[in-house]
Amino acid sequence: MSNSPDGGSLTKAQSYALVVVAAVLLSAILAPVAYDRATQPDGTVAVITIEGPITSNSATAVQEDLREARENESIDAVVLNVDSPGGGAAASEQLYLSVQRTAAEMPVVASVKSTGASGAYYAMLPTSDIYVTPASIVGSVGVRAASPGPSLPGEVKSGPDKASATADQRRAQVETLQRAFVGSVMKHRSDDLELSRTEVAHAKVYTGARAVDNGMADEIGSTQDAIRQAANAADLDDYEVYRKEPPQTGGLFLLSADDGGAVVVERSPVGYETVDTPTLLMVYGTVQTESEVIGNVSA
Repeated sequence: MSNSPDGGSLTKAQSYALVVVAAVLLSAILAPVAYDRATQPDGTVAVITIEGPITSNSATAVQEDLREARENESIDAVVLNVDSPGGGAAASEQLYLSVQRTAAEMPVVASVKSTGASGAYYAMLPTSDIYVTPASIVGSVGVRAASPGPSLPGEVKSGPDKASATADQRRAQVETLQRAFVGSVMKHRSDDLELSRTEVAHAKVYTGARAVDNGMADEIGSTQDAIRQAANAADLDDYEVYRKEPPQTGGLFLLSADDGGAVVVERSPVGYETVDTPTLLMVYGTVQTESEVIGNVSA
C-alpha cells in the first residue's frame, strides 16, 4: 500500500522537507543565543577613583570599593584613577594596605589624572604600573606636622602628655612615619628608581615626564592606557569597564587663600569648635593649624 497525500500519510520527500524546515527554524532561534554567548567579554576591569584630600571617610569608601572588587568574581583587574594631593597619614596608610591586599589577588594599575602626591602617591605604591600625563604632579614623599601649641588657659590635664606632645615627641613621630614612607618607596620602586634613598626623602614633587625618567612613575599615558595595561595583565582580550563613581564628601572644604590647599572639617552636631584637626599629615601643601581652621570657619 502506498503512502499518498489522500491517505493522510507523508511521503519520504515530504518528511525530509519538514525536518529541514524545522532545523532551519531552530537554528534561527538558537543562533542569536549562541552568538551572544560567543561575544561575551572575557572579564571586567574596575576603575576606582581616589579624588581630593584623603580623609578617614574617603579612605574608607575607597577601601570598600576595593573589597567589592576582590569579592566580585566578574572583576579581573583594577585601575586606580588618582587625583589627590594626599591627606592624613593614618588614612593614607590604610589605603596603601588595602591597595596592597588587592594587588596580591589581581592586577592593579594606577593612573594619575592631575596630582598623585604624598599620601596619594603612598597609596599607589603597591600597583604594578603608575601611568601619568607629562604635566601630572607626583612625589612629595614626606610628612608634615603642626608644631605643638601651648596649653589653653585654665586647662587641667590628667597627665603631662595628655592631648599634646613636646616638639621632640612630634619630631620623632614624623621621623617614624617618614622612614616608613621612604622605605615603602624603595621597596616597591627600587628596580626602576634612579633616585637614592636620600633624594627620595627630600620629598620633591616631579612632573609626570620627569617622574618617568627617574623611576617614580612607569609610563606616560591616559587612563585608557592604564585600563588596557590592567586588562593585558589579567589576560583579557575582550573586556568590559566598570567605573565606580567617587564617593560624595560629607564634610566642608575650606580652601587656603595662599596655595589653594584644602582642609576638610567633618560635620559635627555639636559645632565646629569641638572638631580636632589632623596633627600628622601626608600632604602636598600647607598644614593649617586649628586656630587657622576655626578662623576660616568663622570667616
